[in-house]
Amino acid sequence: MKVEQLFSVAGKMVVITGGSRGIGEMIARAYVENGARVILTSRKASDVEGLAAALGEAAVAIPADLSQMAEIDRFAAEVARHTDRVHVLFNNAGASWGAPFDDFPEVGWDKVMDINVKSVFFLTQRLMPLLEAGATPEDHARVINIGSIDGQHVSPIETYSYAASKAGVLHMTRMMAKNLAKRHVAVNAIAPGYFPSKMTAGIADAIDRDMLGVTPMARWGNADDMAGVALFLGSRASAYLCGSVITVDGGYATTV
Repeated sequence: MKVEQLFSVAGKMVVITGGSRGIGEMIARAYVENGARVILTSRKASDVEGLAAALGEAAVAIPADLSQMAEIDRFAAEVARHTDRVHVLFNNAGASWGAPFDDFPEVGWDKVMDINVKSVFFLTQRLMPLLEAGATPEDHARVINIGSIDGQHVSPIETYSYAASKAGVLHMTRMMAKNLAKRHVAVNAIAPGYFPSKMTAGIADAIDRDMLGVTPMARWGNADDMAGVALFLGSRASAYLCGSVITVDGGYATTV
């Protein structure tokens, strides 16, 4: 099979949460530039609507706060009004919270868990009819959960709920993969390292330098790095992946 066929995402309908900036924007641009249509959501309407406008007719913005069950239901219903099938779902929306152990607040736990873990499960559940409609036995629909290397190793930063949530996302990916494959939906995950985003902008300069200094590839991730793995996981090229976690971090988490 030729590369143009094996890695093609042309004509696919893709839903991307947290789709207004950072990794979500990188994924959205990659898919639109390669012939897919995307439905984007994020909590801040102006951000997601601005990106959709920049991407053109292939992009639709549906603002939603996916930390709330009522908003998950509303968003899923809106998606169903725009399309009768979904080929790829990226569960990318996320939040973080940092505080010393003795001061870590309940709100910092609940906010992170609700958006990082709870929304991944229940949005996938709500979109299953559309994912099944977009699937075939030969080419499964895809659910791609965005985890983090912080779910694979012990971070130097005191982000307790974030680390726990991302470890949960990676194991939930395996659970979902086992049980949804029979419905022709393949579930995999990406565990990014340091990519430029609003979330990573809060990392202190000293920690930033230390992490870069021990990263084997000696650089941070960029849009091409994320586009490559995201397109692979949504294309025919990844058809036999199920329950896999692809770490994209320049070697940091597996070598430090």
